[in-house]
Amino acid sequence: MPNHLQYEQSTYLLQHANNPVNWYPWGEEAFALAKIANKPVIVSIGYAACHWCHVMERESFEDDTTAAYMNEHFINIKVDREEYPDVDDFYMTAVQAITGSGGWPLNVFVSFDKAPFYGGTYFPPIAAHGRLSWLQLLARMNDVWQHRPEEVRQQATQMITYLKTAAQLSSVSTDEQWTVEYALQSAKNMLLQADRVNGGFGRAPKFPSTMAIKFLLEHAHYTGSLDALKHAILSLDAIIEGGIYDQIGGGFARYSVDDKWLVPHFEKMLYDNAMLLSTLCDAYMITKRLRYKEVAAETIEFLLREMKAPDAGFYSALDADSEGVEGKYYTWTFEQWNKIMTNTDPYVSIYFGVKKEGNWEGTNILHVATRIEHICATNNLSEAQVMDVISTAKKALWQERENRVRPGTDDKCLLSWNALMNTSLTKASVAFECAEYLLESKRHLQWMLDNFIVDGALKHVWKNGTARIAANLDDYAYLIQALLQMASATSEEKWILCAVEFMDHIQQYFSERDVSLFYYTSSLENNIPLRKADTYDGVTPSSNAVMAECLSVLGMLADRSDWIAQSEHMLQQMRHPAQRHATSFAYWNILMQRLIKEFKTVIVTGFAAERTFASLQKKFAPECFYFFQKTENFVTMPFRKTIEEKTQIFICTKNSCFSPVENLSESIDFTIF
Repeated sequence: MPNHLQYEQSTYLLQHANNPVNWYPWGEEAFALAKIANKPVIVSIGYAACHWCHVMERESFEDDTTAAYMNEHFINIKVDREEYPDVDDFYMTAVQAITGSGGWPLNVFVSFDKAPFYGGTYFPPIAAHGRLSWLQLLARMNDVWQHRPEEVRQQATQMITYLKTAAQLSSVSTDEQWTVEYALQSAKNMLLQADRVNGGFGRAPKFPSTMAIKFLLEHAHYTGSLDALKHAILSLDAIIEGGIYDQIGGGFARYSVDDKWLVPHFEKMLYDNAMLLSTLCDAYMITKRLRYKEVAAETIEFLLREMKAPDAGFYSALDADSEGVEGKYYTWTFEQWNKIMTNTDPYVSIYFGVKKEGNWEGTNILHVATRIEHICATNNLSEAQVMDVISTAKKALWQERENRVRPGTDDKCLLSWNALMNTSLTKASVAFECAEYLLESKRHLQWMLDNFIVDGALKHVWKNGTARIAANLDDYAYLIQALLQMASATSEEKWILCAVEFMDHIQQYFSERDVSLFYYTSSLENNIPLRKADTYDGVTPSSNAVMAECLSVLGMLADRSDWIAQSEHMLQQMRHPAQRHATSFAYWNILMQRLIKEFKTVIVTGFAAERTFASLQKKFAPECFYFFQKTENFVTMPFRKTIEEKTQIFICTKNSCFSPVENLSESIDFTIF
């Protein structure tokens, strides 16, 4: 018999709607019932593409005996972490404090006032390796609740106190000036964590760390550092040549379980692909290597084909599993390979690293095991000849794979992730001079504005024609960033005006007097007992770091010196943690490095403005916001007295403008300190 989740829209919650566990969705109803019944609450958090969430469901939540115990002694709540990232972060922080680690599924024992008193991640059905079984843990938590209530209250009180202290915002002022030495030290600290052999940072499991790679690319661009450029390129090449990149269908998996990027956790998330697309754009603009453009195009093709709803937004994720087996859709046995590749040159197997014994659990994960140039030299063939054969092989493999059972799709659309995708798609239109990308991005951006605004405020989730759940800071910040990216690509003022409206809303509901950083949740919401600010990068940039960027650019465009000052105060406040922990605060370091160069607006006017504007955009200058005059508006208004028919380029910083120049050769140097 279906439980209370049957009425939800979340794919993850619907996956649990027929569990014998009497699950409730997140909301006040479940906590009110817990208080009346004097029962503790289990808050179980996961997401649709989570492999171990599925494992625990099969082992425990579908088991009648386990479910009966949960239903008798607990009120049980299922949460889609992507619908309620604030709830997930609140309880994840608590579990990390309790156990020293975190992850999903996240299972937290909570009092009926939402205070956590114990929690963990995956628990097996049978005790093993020093870990309690799920049933044993349930019995222990029930015993503590029934017979030691004071201990529960004390633990919950201590945890809330800890979380409040951790969430407390402070305002730190400093007169220290940004210098090149700061950027050099940040890069040095980041490279101390670099895997110089395999690329990336740290040991397995290895995540793409796109913000860190972007910082190193910009650092190399600004300072000429060959060391930074070498590691950025090593990392990006290793990722696009590894199994973490789908060599047949395009798109990136979430992370690699090994050091060499071979074995992915096969789920594909929208945010990973959006962030890697942006990084590929940067790498192409700096190096002009065609391979980055090719992979970017393949990634966009994958996203439009498999992760975009018709006439709507982009879906959240593709599952890791198909037919209950992780990676089955993507891997190949040697027999399957030979059946398809009967008339193909042997070097194709060498290129993709296919072996009789397989390279993962008896199957083959396709990756670039041998580079094209080596195959050309070994076989006395041209690159064009080899690429033609490999391309034909890819098409045959694709056609065969299309006959397989596809992984499940989490078809909700999240505003924050869609905004990241939009920014990257607009960026790709500029980097690769592709009008089709820009047209698609404009349609998508307008769709977000048409569908995520309800009663004047943004919502976080859209599905089946309905937007719901209040937006968080990252939703607003990433959307403003997307609006600014579109304004710079098209020189249409309407996107800037919309961004200003959202910024005003943020200032009213996400800020606190005399504190420069923003809370993650609105003051209008009460999902969790306390609000906090996110300052470090997760798999996506810190929303406060993106806010600092948007405040600076919008402040110059809208003549809001208070926004510029707030941005700089935020950056000053994060200066020391960002330098000490450069990889975790990579986006802050990106902004600080740009601030050393100085944020600029670059306005082009005159009859040939659009052509000159297009030439300027080919320059890699991430500290610049470009705009050309179509009609007089508030962006070009400050220059109305000097605008002439001849083309002029006006370059301004936060407090001064350079003399206008008429051609690119005269323009300010965008590239070095």
